[in-house]
Amino acid sequence: MASVRNLKKDINYVLGDIIEAVYITELAAGGQGSDKAEALIDEAIAVFDTLMKEVNAKEVENKKTHFKQINKKLEESANQLIDKLKAL
Repeated sequence: MASVRNLKKDINYVLGDIIEAVYITELAAGGQGSDKAEALIDEAIAVFDTLMKEVNAKEVENKKTHFKQINKKLEESANQLIDKLKAL
């Protein structure tokens, strides 16, 4: 892991891109917002909040392992959100 700053940027960019993809999918489908799309956006925001809380945790014994776990959670969460996006 290069730095905490890069991890925070990765979290922001990945989840931001997913939210943007939801909006693009809505526009392509006729421009009307659906409840499923809003729920997916809310879920992405919740994942963002959770991961940022974990990144900012101060009392961590092994920081390197902690940040690797966060990176793994980001990847898993992003894949789940993308699968849900494909189902829209």
